[in-house]
Amino acid sequence: MPRQRPHIAQGTMNNCQSPMSNTLALRWLVILAAVSFAPALAFYYVGEEAIFPISALEMWTNCDWIRQHMYGANLQHNPLYNWLIIPFASLAGWQYMLPVARAITIASTLATAGILGWLTRRLLHDRALAWFAALIYLTMADVALYRGWLAYVDPLFGMFVFGAVAALWVACAEERPRFIVLAVLSLICAFMSKAFTAYVFYATAAFVLLFSANGRRVLLSPLPIALHVVAVLAPVAWLHWVPVNAGQGTRMFSEIVAKLLPAGPWQYMQQLAGFPTESLLRMSPALPLAIYFAWRRGVGLKGDPVLMTAIAIAALSYLPYWLAPLGAIRYLVPVYPLVALAAAIVLWRAGETAVLSSRRWLGGMLVFKVIAVVLLFPYYQSHYRGENYALAARDIIALTAGQPLYVTDVSASGMSVAGYIDAYMQPAPPLQVPPAAWESGFVIAYEEDAKLGQTFKHYPLAANDLYLLCRGAACAATR
Repeated sequence: MPRQRPHIAQGTMNNCQSPMSNTLALRWLVILAAVSFAPALAFYYVGEEAIFPISALEMWTNCDWIRQHMYGANLQHNPLYNWLIIPFASLAGWQYMLPVARAITIASTLATAGILGWLTRRLLHDRALAWFAALIYLTMADVALYRGWLAYVDPLFGMFVFGAVAALWVACAEERPRFIVLAVLSLICAFMSKAFTAYVFYATAAFVLLFSANGRRVLLSPLPIALHVVAVLAPVAWLHWVPVNAGQGTRMFSEIVAKLLPAGPWQYMQQLAGFPTESLLRMSPALPLAIYFAWRRGVGLKGDPVLMTAIAIAALSYLPYWLAPLGAIRYLVPVYPLVALAAAIVLWRAGETAVLSSRRWLGGMLVFKVIAVVLLFPYYQSHYRGENYALAARDIIALTAGQPLYVTDVSASGMSVAGYIDAYMQPAPPLQVPPAAWESGFVIAYEEDAKLGQTFKHYPLAANDLYLLCRGAACAATR
């Protein structure tokens, strides 16, 4: 008799099989969710978004494809996100470096939703449920309204981490070790996008999957062991065999350890109490709905091994960031699709009424998002913060025409203004910090500093200030 595979990592949903019309409705909602990211391409800089466009431009200008530069200094971060920005910005024109970076983020978000749908269908063999899970992920408040389009590295990192976990899970569920190749490649790309923590997420998933018989058979066989050795050696090779990366490993490790250092007791109590609440809000509306219907309908965990596995991986991955004194929700982007999978299964098992109710809530989130990206956020940027960065950049370019211009401001507003100046002044070299000895010119600074130069103009930028300082003959030449 052929050996039957254990169903610890795969299953079939039988109690809520939606008709094809519902599948089509879910599909159109997913398409709408994807299209709703498009207006974000035209937004002005938000937060510290300028870091990656500026550093990509400096890498391209200096023909240095390894070190990530910012104002001429080495940030000692991994450069995969920059590698993706550089060719597309070169083709489109560096004046579009922010939309290019955002497009890569949005593509990563949509790819994560696609991987989630693929994983759901491989494990549970239900096409409608796969679309439902993808829709839940794309309508999570943090993904839909902020994290899913912001030009930070987290969505790209999350896509690669979740892609590695998904491939690992399918490899164990179907006992197909060749999927480990995809898992390892995605894991290495996750590290090259950001940090060592990719391996922590992946190891957590492997640990949970080892509790299943088929997981042990796959993970403890020779090929997966050899592939995982390669995965471990990849960061060693990058950090120790590439000469210009000297010291980067120490910096990355120190940055992780710094998050674990104890804060004051009151601040730590706020972290312990507030982090779950923040998580619940950022993963709304699906997560609160899943909790409600699980309690209201008595949906248990033991009846579905996929649900138990998703919750176990997500919970163990979540715990360190909750308990860390300086944990932040953005570090949990790789966990979002696992939460979406668990929420989808709970709502699906709760019955047709729960699915229809959830679909209305998710549709409502999409309506709110469309209003936000078409009306609310553009108004905020034009009247409070965003457009003023671009206007300040153009004014500084006009005031300093023909004179040396430098920058020392590393605040979010300062980097945003510098990013626009770099883009507008193409093909001139990107802004740098002033040299040790300089006699005449201008510098963009966060505060007034007589040692650096005299104040030429002050720019109030919402909650921050920016100062254009001058030194030497430049002070009189442009007045």
